Amino acid sequence: MLRRLHPEQPESFAFTPANQAWAEAQITKYPEGRQASAIIPLLWRAQEQEGWLSRAAIEHVAGMLDMAYIRALEVATFYFMFQLQPVGSVAHIQICGTTTCMICGSEDLVSVCKEKIAKRPHQLSADGKFSWEEVECLGACANAPMAQIGKDYYEDLTAETFAKLLDDLAAGKVPAPGPQNGRFASEPLGGLTTLKDYTGEAQNGSVALAMALGDTIKRIDGTEVPLVTAWQGLEDIKPIDSATIKAHEPKPAMVTPVDDTGVSKQEACDKNLAKPEPVAKGAEIDESIGTRPEMLKKAKGKPDDLKKIKGVGKKLEKQLNELGVFHFWQIANWGTEEIAWVDENLVGFRGRVSRDDWVTQAKILSEGGETEFSKRQ
Repeated sequence: MLRRLHPEQPESFAFTPANQAWAEAQITKYPEGRQASAIIPLLWRAQEQEGWLSRAAIEHVAGMLDMAYIRALEVATFYFMFQLQPVGSVAHIQICGTTTCMICGSEDLVSVCKEKIAKRPHQLSADGKFSWEEVECLGACANAPMAQIGKDYYEDLTAETFAKLLDDLAAGKVPAPGPQNGRFASEPLGGLTTLKDYTGEAQNGSVALAMALGDTIKRIDGTEVPLVTAWQGLEDIKPIDSATIKAHEPKPAMVTPVDDTGVSKQEACDKNLAKPEPVAKGAEIDESIGTRPEMLKKAKGKPDDLKKIKGVGKKLEKQLNELGVFHFWQIANWGTEEIAWVDENLVGFRGRVSRDDWVTQAKILSEGGETEFSKRQ
């Protein structure tokens, strides 16, 4: 299926302050130069906030991660979990249409969607409250037919119960997710055959959690979910020296070589703790390629906002400042040799200058003009 961006796009996108803090915290999970690994959670958070992914949202996330826009677009268009068009303001309905659900009546649910929402998938209802689509297996075959609405499963549906569920949603209610026919979970339709005397909770764990959180169909602005960044601050913990590790190694176990961080290479590999690339400050400069441009010890007056250049984010702007680049006019004056030198010495972002044609952008910006990219900032 061909997935394209919607023809009508908003002018801009910004995370709410709480979601921005959440997104920045996610980025800290990854080593310097590997921030792109946070692309899926950040895109998902943007969708959680707006309901769908606009071009502006995708580009905003790409900018936070110092990624080329096309790379972020590749992720957004590849995964069907991302909606590339506006969805209903109340709910987007995903009907499972794979074999088990189809046999058990999913086509009846699709008919309800066509009647009560819109004739075609991804088309908004007349009041803008709902949209729908048919998706592949959602893994709740024992409770077929079913639909995913927001974050939760509504199972054991019939055309009648599904139609009522949509009416309740339209009226501002949030029906309890899970089985809609009285089943606790996925026990036999004919009733329990084992554990007949067991009396447990009123709702299964999934349903109980969904009801407790209360965010089944709600847009997430970040204030509902506490910001937890337990991994931050760990850089202040002193590594265990190799002598201490050896002293506590069980005998006669073979001691694994340890690097200068105190973490064994095998352990680093097993736990994905490989050391991050060094930042520009203090990094070794390679003078073998190109010619070093004229650098400044400090900005002449107020430094320019280098993030107005396509391909430059917060971390890359900081790295440029550390190298001695503060102004558009500096970049505008770079020739082929200077570009080659900077491209080689941008740690974690090599090749970014020539790839995004910084010089052309900088010439326009240094003269007080705007580029297509800077207009969206």
